[in-house]
Amino acid sequence: MFLKKSGFQHNWLWTAAILLLTACFCSMSATMMAASPPEDSSSSAAEIPAAALIQPQELEQWLRSDKEKPLILQVGSHVMFAEAHIPGSEYIGPSSQPTGIQQLRERVKALPKDKALVIYCGCCPWHKCPNIRPAYQELHTLGFTQLKVLYIADNFGTDWVSKGYPVAKGR
Repeated sequence: MFLKKSGFQHNWLWTAAILLLTACFCSMSATMMAASPPEDSSSSAAEIPAAALIQPQELEQWLRSDKEKPLILQVGSHVMFAEAHIPGSEYIGPSSQPTGIQQLRERVKALPKDKALVIYCGCCPWHKCPNIRPAYQELHTLGFTQLKVLYIADNFGTDWVSKGYPVAKGR
């Protein structure tokens, strides 16, 4: 069954395939991390302080409000970003990779340390995400004081898209 969306044919099987590939990527990343544990044993996303977390509903309300909008950075897979991302967010790249961390540093180097930032991934369940902790750690180390991490318990599709929050596609 084909649906018309944003001027192009969108096959629900294509979406299912993307989600399956994303799950496989996440599983492979988690397996690779387990096979060679990082030097820092606190690499789990679960180690991010509760005060740094923002729930999807809170972020969506913030984006609809008149308050100054945060810079939102997606620190996961480009395939996921192209399929669906938070409108206005910027793709940085997987922060589990050195190139993703370098892109993150480059993007924020000219920003004031009190700039409101929100990072998110959503590739897989929170406790398995290989990207959130390195991005958070880097930005925290760089001294950003208004840093929030979007808490995505299961994945971006379940915790953002299926809740009806705004989504952009492409890039």
